[in-house]
Amino acid sequence: MATNYETRYASNPEATKKLDTKGLRKEFLISNLMQKGEINFTYTHYDRYIAGGAVPDKPLKLETIDPLKADFFLERRELGIINVGGSGSVEVDGTSYNLDHKEALYIGQGAKDVVFKSTDVSKPAMFYMNSAPAHTSYPTKKVGVAEANKLELGSLETANHRTVNQMIIGGIVTTCQLQMGMTELKTGSVWNTMPAHVHDRRMEIYFYLDVPENQSVCHFMGQPQETRHIWMQNHEAVISPPWSIHCGSGTSNYTFIWGMAGENLDYGDMDVAKITELR
Repeated sequence: MATNYETRYASNPEATKKLDTKGLRKEFLISNLMQKGEINFTYTHYDRYIAGGAVPDKPLKLETIDPLKADFFLERRELGIINVGGSGSVEVDGTSYNLDHKEALYIGQGAKDVVFKSTDVSKPAMFYMNSAPAHTSYPTKKVGVAEANKLELGSLETANHRTVNQMIIGGIVTTCQLQMGMTELKTGSVWNTMPAHVHDRRMEIYFYLDVPENQSVCHFMGQPQETRHIWMQNHEAVISPPWSIHCGSGTSNYTFIWGMAGENLDYGDMDVAKITELR
């Protein structure tokens, strides 16, 4: 079994302005999360957030990584998981939770033994993970798409008709600071999170999925008056600093998973950037 990780340090907006395409991608793009038989993590110094992926062709155990300086991964952390592959299961301290495609699981701080499994290794589960520091333990809970709090936003006329599935969020799951959900764009719509916004009290990571073959998503970031873009493919993620907008437009409709942590759990705490004022 292989557990791999990389560390990303925080970048201030003035330094980011000077980055070229290669530099932007090196700082903020996360690729190669979904590798069969591996667990891959990116540890970012933005709110000590971790994004990861596990694709089990045999049982894969969640192991600690060196930056945590912990005896086990969830010693001082909580974990959110959404399965973006075939059917699978996550065993948490001896209790097994079956996760079908696009079902979520929250695991509270203190869980010691976490094992990922695929039901059919020829169609493996792909567990996308987000983790944030936690100060207390809350119960492990599974959340299906049907149980999510759904927000219908945008319209076909403005090419941003979408359903926001709030899954690991207050009112559904009690967490310390982690929030996760999944936004699905309707056929004919390509813009996500438009109008764009920033929330200086939380950082965020987007993970794009359901991007058709030979299609892409252009993710926009940066300060509202100094935007940049990163072209992204299926199953890639992008780090969004607290000072940055986060929105995107695809060459087709798609889905993305958002995860965030930081100062508060107020989903609506955001500063909207007017479309006509973006630069």
